[in-house]
Amino acid sequence: MADKKRIMLIDNEEGLCRMMEAVLSDSGYIVEAHTRSFEAVDVFRAGAWDLVVTDIKMPGMDGLEVLQKIKEKEPSIPVIMVTAYATVETSIQALRRGAYDMLTKPFEPEELLYRVKNALNHTKLLEENRELREELVGKFRFDNIVGASEGLKDVLERVARIAVRDSSVLVTGESGTGKELIAQAIHYNSPRREKKFIAINCGALPASILESELFGYRKGAFTGAHENRTGLLEAADGGTLFLDEVGNLPMEVQKTLLRFLQEQEFIRIGDTTPTKVDVRIISATNSDLNRAVERGEFREDLFYRLNVVNIHLPPLRERRSDIPLLAAHFIGQQNRKFGTRVKGLAPDALEAVCSFPWPGNIRQMQNVIEASMAMECGDCLGRGVIAQFIDLPAATDDGDGESDEGDYNQALSRFERDYLQGLLRKNRGNVDAAAREAGMNMATIYRKIKKYSIRKEDFS
Repeated sequence: MADKKRIMLIDNEEGLCRMMEAVLSDSGYIVEAHTRSFEAVDVFRAGAWDLVVTDIKMPGMDGLEVLQKIKEKEPSIPVIMVTAYATVETSIQALRRGAYDMLTKPFEPEELLYRVKNALNHTKLLEENRELREELVGKFRFDNIVGASEGLKDVLERVARIAVRDSSVLVTGESGTGKELIAQAIHYNSPRREKKFIAINCGALPASILESELFGYRKGAFTGAHENRTGLLEAADGGTLFLDEVGNLPMEVQKTLLRFLQEQEFIRIGDTTPTKVDVRIISATNSDLNRAVERGEFREDLFYRLNVVNIHLPPLRERRSDIPLLAAHFIGQQNRKFGTRVKGLAPDALEAVCSFPWPGNIRQMQNVIEASMAMECGDCLGRGVIAQFIDLPAATDDGDGESDEGDYNQALSRFERDYLQGLLRKNRGNVDAAAREAGMNMATIYRKIKKYSIRKEDFS
């Protein structure tokens, strides 16, 4: 075993204790055996062991007392109780005090190994779930939402205040501003954080499918309904349901959702009795719902139910001071993901991205950084590579009046194409050898070959 598990054995019957020690040791576990319960409890330290296997009937301190004292030191450690007298009363006492399993004597070595493996796997799953919860909470902590502008600070202060309450929240803002991230931050900093966060894009599904996705249906409710289906509202019970692009909800679905917000219950398609659940609704839209209400496209009573608290996210062009932080954040993400070492944006590139209006907001910026890093192999991302993915204005003249950005980019392209052709000619069309000589990765070489419509076969 690469990561050997440590097991403490406690049994006053020395022969059985040694047998269990041998069986477990032969299977790769690190085992420490004790025939005196007082001694075992005394040396037990939290974090030192992965599992305890103890007899119940022992002189002095019996197994139930051993279990209690070990659980006082480390509540999460699994304990297997061994007994020759497995009465119902004893088993109930052991389980109430936190025992993981009961093993009745006599037993075969295979049964011991099976019970031990189950207990250790159970502990591993609990640990993985704990780490996942911590990762999720950490991922959506407010200090991991990148930015320091006054506009973003105001948003996060508002989020912090309303996260602990159970009010419905409507998050508004242009596409790409991070509305779902804000919804996740609300959920993972609320009392509902241990339950599910479920998101659905209301604009991505037809009305008939959307209704069944949200509310579920009974078997036989319509053609193709071959079994009962649990909807997302029911699946999110105790947690949060995020309705993205809520302005696209069809009228019939709006009516059912309004009933749920009023009564905390809904009727599944084909059902006759209501289903009651406890779900917080967070919705988001990039459209003007007030206008939709005026046009009769969105129910006014539903709008007020969803918009108990409104959080508006400013577009990226209104928080330009956050652009350098976001760029550094996305470059760091790509470096960690692909093992690259891009240091950041060159001065001309930084000036360009800070002045660009970013109509697609943060999502567009993230995509541009990712695409630029796929094309660039140097220490910094320059203006030239960024300009391949967004329309930048011509760079200002440096004063000599003899060149402009267009001429420079054209010259750079000519040099790059000639350089690649020379490399391929020298290496007889071998892209791998050309990449090694240039100090570039093969993917970059292939992208540039495609960019300049170069046929490597012409040089083989």
